[in-house]
Amino acid sequence: MRNRTVTTFILLGLTNDPQLQALIFIFLFLTYMLSATGNLTIIILTFVDSHLKTPMYFFLKNFSFLEILFTSACIPSYLFLYSISTGDRIITYNACMSQLFFAYLFGITEFFLLAIMSYDRYIAICKPLHYMTIMNHKTCKIFIVGCWMTTLLILLPPLGLVLELGFCDSVIDHFFCDANPLLKISCSNTWVLEQMVLGSSVVIFIMTLICVVLSYVYIIRTILRLPSAQQKKKAFSTCSSHIIVVSITYGSCIFVYTKPSAKDAMAINKGVTILTTSISPMLNPFIYTLRNKIVKQAFNDFIKRIVLLSKH
Repeated sequence: MRNRTVTTFILLGLTNDPQLQALIFIFLFLTYMLSATGNLTIIILTFVDSHLKTPMYFFLKNFSFLEILFTSACIPSYLFLYSISTGDRIITYNACMSQLFFAYLFGITEFFLLAIMSYDRYIAICKPLHYMTIMNHKTCKIFIVGCWMTTLLILLPPLGLVLELGFCDSVIDHFFCDANPLLKISCSNTWVLEQMVLGSSVVIFIMTLICVVLSYVYIIRTILRLPSAQQKKKAFSTCSSHIIVVSITYGSCIFVYTKPSAKDAMAINKGVTILTTSISPMLNPFIYTLRNKIVKQAFNDFIKRIVLLSKH
């Protein structure tokens, strides 16, 4: 931190148009509330319903928790602390670095957790007789702790270099403190940091994607060998929601790294960031609920229980 020359940053946000700002505020506020409510509902259901005590729902509970943390690290600060609601676009250096750390911590951990969830589906479908033995509660906890620890080991070295950067400009062309816009306004030599970030991104992306792809190759091969169409449909239904979530998550990241031109890079980056930080966390609870009969039944039972309690 000794080299930094600024104590505050100015966030440009998404737009300067007052009318668009009002629409964006309403949109982001609604998506954030739906995301928080939807994911919190899934967490509550996994605690109160006995049918949702399997490893699959243990990981889903942790994923929903991560979704709440991730979207909360990015969206509320833009809505309420800076820019839209107050007109104040200034964020302190410490607040900016904290937001950068937590956004990446939660976001990267999600990638590792999605890979673990793919492995869980592989064991459930390809090795059903050994499922509860392999994916016991202790193993599930180790996987979760492993996701967090691996993320910290990958994240802390580049973050340490970010804290050493000097800045000759204080204007961040984004709605929150992201790595790319920060590197653009640094007057330090960022080559080593950029290579480290690129290398870490490739390792995280490729490593988790290989795990997901291999899991589903074996899953599809096993499903196709099942004798009846009913068995195939039942087996596929247990992992279809996860496939959709994985597609949204990895698809948005691929979109970031296949930008058409440098000129449009930041505008596209902002749009994709809205998808990953706001829209995707909002959609995931609906994907898991609408496509999962057990979760739908648990939700209906939970509502009935609340209605009965309210009458007494």
